[in-house]
Amino acid sequence: MRPARTLESDRASPEQAGPEQTWPDQAWEVEGVLAWHDDNAKAAIRSLLDDCKHLRRQLALAESVMSRGMARGWAPRYERDAL
Repeated sequence: MRPARTLESDRASPEQAGPEQTWPDQAWEVEGVLAWHDDNAKAAIRSLLDDCKHLRRQLALAESVMSRGMARGWAPRYERDAL
């Protein structure tokens, strides 16, 4: 797997984004992922799924070595909240 590429945006930073402006621009992110994979949608999906799998393993590892007192009762969730 290739290392992550830094994509530059001409958009405002999250702190500068107003209520009508979402950060980051989701359409720009999708285009960036597809461009990284030379417009191969299947390769982009495979890469994103691999990233999810890796991050879930990292979260499980962090959870196993982290004490409750260190995180003040916080526990990681493996599923994101529904919008």
